[in-house]
Amino acid sequence: MKREFKFDFGTASAGAAEGYTKITADTVYDPTAGCGFVAGAGRVYAKDRGESAAALKRDFVIPLEAVFLVDVPDGTYQVTLMAGDDITETETTVKAGEGRLMVLKHRTSAGQYATHAFSVWVTDGKLRLAFSGLAPRVNAVEIAPRDTAVTLFLAGDSTVTDQPAEGWPYTGWGQMLPKWLKADVAVANYALSGRSSKSFISEGHLDKIWARMKPQDYLLIQFGHNDQKADEERHTDPFTTYKETLKLYIDGARSRQAVPVLVTSVQRRFFDAEGRLIDTHGDYLTAMRELAQEEGVPLVDLAEKSRRLFEELGPEETKKLFLWAVPGEYINHPNGVEDNTHFHELGGIRVAELVAESLKELGLQPLRMYLRF
Repeated sequence: MKREFKFDFGTASAGAAEGYTKITADTVYDPTAGCGFVAGAGRVYAKDRGESAAALKRDFVIPLEAVFLVDVPDGTYQVTLMAGDDITETETTVKAGEGRLMVLKHRTSAGQYATHAFSVWVTDGKLRLAFSGLAPRVNAVEIAPRDTAVTLFLAGDSTVTDQPAEGWPYTGWGQMLPKWLKADVAVANYALSGRSSKSFISEGHLDKIWARMKPQDYLLIQFGHNDQKADEERHTDPFTTYKETLKLYIDGARSRQAVPVLVTSVQRRFFDAEGRLIDTHGDYLTAMRELAQEEGVPLVDLAEKSRRLFEELGPEETKKLFLWAVPGEYINHPNGVEDNTHFHELGGIRVAELVAESLKELGLQPLRMYLRF
């Protein structure tokens, strides 16, 4: 199966730039071709601004909530996107895979063309790019293997995982983390809803990470929300089985010459009468901080970072970060929702920023160089 692609998006009449494959608004994905827009997913239009413009700039597609698929072998790929328009300003958002945020509302002015490069972790044989925005443009896309990219593996629960599109704006912070990373890093988000540090291992999910991890990769570990649950499959005791289980992640990463990073559980949205955040994680936070000290493991104290942020915003403003909606506000939640644990996309972006800020503060090399700060 081919691993490198160069696509020129636009109109058939404009032809394809040399060395590129033409993709028009009518190029629908089918397994034989191995690339194209997903039928029924949004709308796609095409425009040609005329022969005076350079080959890749004269024409483009306007993908409105549209999804472009390319069949590729599993692995890490660098995607380079060109977006712009000779005569008007544009705004484009790009997500990859299961809603991982790569480019957020990037604007270009008339005559300006922006190039964005990012790395995508592919595990199902399909590289998926979803486009949206007020006035999105796609002029060209190049896809090439990036096997040397650092992989940032995520192990965690529903506050971290890639939430499916049918639940939007329900979002995990790991889903938004790529926005804060350069193309040298690919995020491999293995976090899953409802899992504890114990059940993540017993269900075989950690083994999937071990099978793909290479030296100099990183493993971010956030568990605690579900370790608190009473059922035998998930429950751990903070100062015994919780620490013992987390040590399996630490030792496994180190044995593969990768870097483990512990992440204290992000806070829930519960306030007391004075507007102070009520901690619901208790000894699990203390135990993880102790373990980081004992094992010499870098610690992202997301519990403390998120506490400060949520208290600064207060009870009302934090509703914008969490999955709060009135009936009819979002088509995926017609009856409304009041969720004090899980994030709205805006919250996922903000919490992901806290994680990226913390990684910068830790000074981990080479990861620190790959952060967009």
